[in-house]
Amino acid sequence: MTTKREPTLFQSLIPIIFLILLLIINVGIFGSEALSGSNQIVLILSASVATLVALRVGYRWAEIRSGIVKSISSAMASILILLMIGALAGTWMLSGVVPAMIYYGLQILNPMIFLVAACL
Repeated sequence: MTTKREPTLFQSLIPIIFLILLLIINVGIFGSEALSGSNQIVLILSASVATLVALRVGYRWAEIRSGIVKSISSAMASILILLMIGALAGTWMLSGVVPAMIYYGLQILNPMIFLVAACL
């Protein structure tokens, strides 16, 4: 059984350098379409490289998995809030609430007093 040790600076930077290189290649290949879904594969591959580095340093898979679960569970509340806000904003856009608020807001708010009203 191997003992855990602190990773060196180079070992710590391997997943980050791998991520940056894959993102550069991704943008080079897909151009403006790089944001449409191929970044998730790059993130998964970089997480895999980070896992390999952690295994090399001496962590066991159970420790790595518990760290992953702990990180995801601590961020879950924020993720759910963002999901609900996105759903609400999408519903408002589809139902016409946001365009109506913009239209009637511009009817009420005269452009001459916009700056003063914005500072209130």
